[in-house]
Amino acid sequence: MKRVSLLLTALALITGAQAQEVKRDIPYASPAHERQVLDVYSPPQAKNLPVVFWIHGGGWQMGDKTSVQIKPQAFVDKGFVFVSTNYRLLPQVDMGTIVGDIAKSIHWVHDHVAEYGGDPERLFIMGHSAGAQLAALICTDDRYLKAEGLSLAMIKGCVPVDGDTYDVPAIIETAETRRRVHGQPQAKFGHREKFGNDPAKHRDFSAVTHVAKDKGIPPFLIMHVADHPDTSAQAQRLASVLKSAGVPVKVFGAQESSHNRINAELGRPDDPGTKALFEFVGESLKK
Repeated sequence: MKRVSLLLTALALITGAQAQEVKRDIPYASPAHERQVLDVYSPPQAKNLPVVFWIHGGGWQMGDKTSVQIKPQAFVDKGFVFVSTNYRLLPQVDMGTIVGDIAKSIHWVHDHVAEYGGDPERLFIMGHSAGAQLAALICTDDRYLKAEGLSLAMIKGCVPVDGDTYDVPAIIETAETRRRVHGQPQAKFGHREKFGNDPAKHRDFSAVTHVAKDKGIPPFLIMHVADHPDTSAQAQRLASVLKSAGVPVKVFGAQESSHNRINAELGRPDDPGTKALFEFVGESLKK
């Protein structure tokens, strides 16, 4: 199955190469660190199209903006501009700096995406794994965008994919309890350390902490692997908090999937998650 999936991905990229224009390694800060760059995928002669802003995963320690599989082509074919960003990584910088990088990248998109055919006022923030946490936080804790002179008003929707850190204290307790009761050593650089080893910081980097009514938080589609206990629990936790604040939210649990597969198959026409994603985006654009 994995080999077939890779072949399908390669075929999609090859056949769609002429249908999209790609500009790579565009710096979004000045002076820019080598990780403060992004890629823009757009249809030829694009003008005033909605924009997808994608944040890669990798445990905040690794990963790259080029790991987008068939998502750019799928969105370009639907009439979107697709932006994939890099950001600085742990342990070279702290978590607050990483979130700041995402805000800076969004600032660049706001100021420049029209040059690539995008509409800066119709932005969707999406990300997988660590990128899901960053997407959810940016779309609930508006301090990061405010620091860039922006607001949540430009964001039409948020799609975090299979994240386990919308409530950081909860996942720390879950993971550490699981290791303790099974007699396993605790992780040397787990969520506790990554988020600053300070309970106040753990709460501050949790999207659930910042959800409130009448804050302008955009609609959410929270995607997760249906039989993954941690990402399922975190998806339901975030959804519950959003619902309580009156924020429109949908939850999609992918059946017979995995943490990597749910991400890799987004964009395939036969993928149920892709159908749910495009339905959510279409509905959000009508509002």
